[in-house]
Amino acid sequence: MRPVDGLYAPASRITAGRPNPFGMPLGQIRRVASVGPRDGDDDVDETKRNILKMVAVAGLVAAGAGGLAGGALQYIQPPTVGISAYPKVQLIDVDGSPLTVAKVESEYNVESNQDVFFYYPLLNEPNFLLNLYPASGSPNSGQTNGAENVPYGIGTHSSIVAYSGICQHLGCPIPAISFYPPGTCPQTPGGKTFYIHCSCHGSTYDVANKASNLTGPAVIPLPQVLLETDTAGNIYAYGMTPGSAPVNGHLNTLQGDYGVGSTSQLTKQTPIILCNIA
Repeated sequence: MRPVDGLYAPASRITAGRPNPFGMPLGQIRRVASVGPRDGDDDVDETKRNILKMVAVAGLVAAGAGGLAGGALQYIQPPTVGISAYPKVQLIDVDGSPLTVAKVESEYNVESNQDVFFYYPLLNEPNFLLNLYPASGSPNSGQTNGAENVPYGIGTHSSIVAYSGICQHLGCPIPAISFYPPGTCPQTPGGKTFYIHCSCHGSTYDVANKASNLTGPAVIPLPQVLLETDTAGNIYAYGMTPGSAPVNGHLNTLQGDYGVGSTSQLTKQTPIILCNIA
């Protein structure tokens, strides 16, 4: 080997007289001037350059991950729709006039064969309006033909009540869940001849006792709406009874849709009758 500009290269790789397209002896290393910084200038440190690249890439990845996470949270925790407190809502009769105790007692009774309901406190929360007093007068001793002095009842006989129209089992709404007047079905769950029955899976509720469960599969009573009247006999809904469970399908009764506003009008619906009571 022989020295070449301070370096050593094998002599066998250098052949005199052979054309060299690079213009220099083969194996020789020569410094070539570059366009960039010269000796003595501030060279760009390759390590710093790589770090800067890594930081830029990490920033893009983090931004993308943040966007994905934000999007995921948007679906996991959708904006809550609802109201903050129970409103006082005036009930309106099907004809558009204010609903009064006198109208309810003259138009509806325990023998009515249509579901009468209103929405409260949200637009997707129907509630039965029931007058459990019999058309024939005071209930008999066994109260098989009606009821009076019902818990939280209003009216002359404390027989006007309101319960959620959504079954507490799997959420079947009116008319799949309906009020069954006396004698609708041969079965008498809990000895009751009138009750709310859900035709979806057979659950029944005692309308004369806070809509407590008579037969399953539901094990939670229907939420009960609080009713009150003013001096003119107009009827208002103003809350839920203490201890009422949330309406089925809602984390709480105040969340899950928009509020009904200041009034809520009655609707009539033909019930679905199916005597599939266990």
